Amino acid sequence: MKPVLALVGRPNVGKSTLFNRLTKTRDAIVADYAGLTRDRHYGNGKQGQHEFIVIDTGGFEPDATSGIYKEMAKQTRQAVAESDVVIFVVDAREGISAQDHEIASYLRRLGKPTILVANKAEGMQAGAQLVEFFELGLGQVYPISAAHGQGTRDLVELALEPLGLADPDDTQQDDAEVGVIKLAVAGRPNVGKSTLINTWLGEERLVAFDLPGTTRDAISVPFERNGQRFELIDTAGLRRKGKVFEAIEKFSVVKTLQAIEGASVVLLLIDATQGVTDQDAHIAGYILESGRAVVLAINKWDAIDEYQRELVKRSIETRLPFLKFATMHLISAQKRQGLGPLWASIAQAYKAANCKMSTPVLTRLLLEAVQFQSPKRSGMSRPKLRYAHQGGMNPPIIVIHGNSLEHVTDAYKRFLEGRFRKEFDLVGTPMRIEMKTSRNPFTDKDG
Repeated sequence: MKPVLALVGRPNVGKSTLFNRLTKTRDAIVADYAGLTRDRHYGNGKQGQHEFIVIDTGGFEPDATSGIYKEMAKQTRQAVAESDVVIFVVDAREGISAQDHEIASYLRRLGKPTILVANKAEGMQAGAQLVEFFELGLGQVYPISAAHGQGTRDLVELALEPLGLADPDDTQQDDAEVGVIKLAVAGRPNVGKSTLINTWLGEERLVAFDLPGTTRDAISVPFERNGQRFELIDTAGLRRKGKVFEAIEKFSVVKTLQAIEGASVVLLLIDATQGVTDQDAHIAGYILESGRAVVLAINKWDAIDEYQRELVKRSIETRLPFLKFATMHLISAQKRQGLGPLWASIAQAYKAANCKMSTPVLTRLLLEAVQFQSPKRSGMSRPKLRYAHQGGMNPPIIVIHGNSLEHVTDAYKRFLEGRFRKEFDLVGTPMRIEMKTSRNPFTDKDG
């Protein structure tokens, strides 16, 4: 699973600028006044072969007792709890402050791996000007400039070095080879994830145990059904309890993101009594962005009347239109209704995500589609689609070669996607189509 780095510090020391630098985005709002960031903000970063999650936090006042600062402190504590490494950011130009001392004291008490970073150090001599920060009792001070990118690469290497990033990708590949389906159950708190998990475990009468070796203390539960082996990845934080696993109904964004990243298939659970919320849509969007196969389950279906059921169906159509490829199930985890068919859809989604598509068949389908409906002309030229091949699995990627393909519209890509989906029965998995304008010397001979 991806390691997690939390950025912590008092207001206006440049945490959001550093967040944008590490994630190579402009997702965090940056302005030169204090207190702009209030909630935790999550982003993905990558350096070399290593991927990680970064959490940006608001200005931290550990001893705040009221108002917005108390809420911001609560958010920061949660971010620190979720992290593998804390990056404590101070201002090299303003020097040390009483608030820095309070934060340092809090971090020392926690004992979590912490890197002390002096930001805005561009043009400064590392040494005498930074020596005062040793007072914080957190060891070496590392000067950086988030705005200019100075020292940030070394900072990431320093943060990831002690985490023992064994090769999780190799482990995933080994599991895939022996046919283990990694299934993550994702959803908001109180949608019934723990009820569903406990029902599965009880129904199948399995001995569950922890799988060691992950970078975080995540728990996965292996079990088998009808000869198919699964590995259930929990997103709610399962407690170890001899014979019963209880889910902590406390939403952790990091755990959910990590579980989705590490899964072969994601079961997205939605509460029928609440309809589709913003949080549901965000989780669904992340599943799609991650390219994971997905099955949609509407839980507590027995708890609503016909009028509410119609409203729920409409909310799914309007708020989750990008998951049309996913199979939807109406279930009641508590009453064990509708759970059987879930397994068939999970297996189907897994099979579709790992589908192998031959180049001759893809090319034939492409040419047939073009013959049925040509792409729109752009100016004097019309895109010419010549051949297609598979560029990857989980999710399936189809690479199309030809000329002037930059003019192929999104609508035409959706048309092609529909034809490919139908031919290969790609239910339950997102798929991606990439267009590459060829420079093939033989293409002119096609006429």
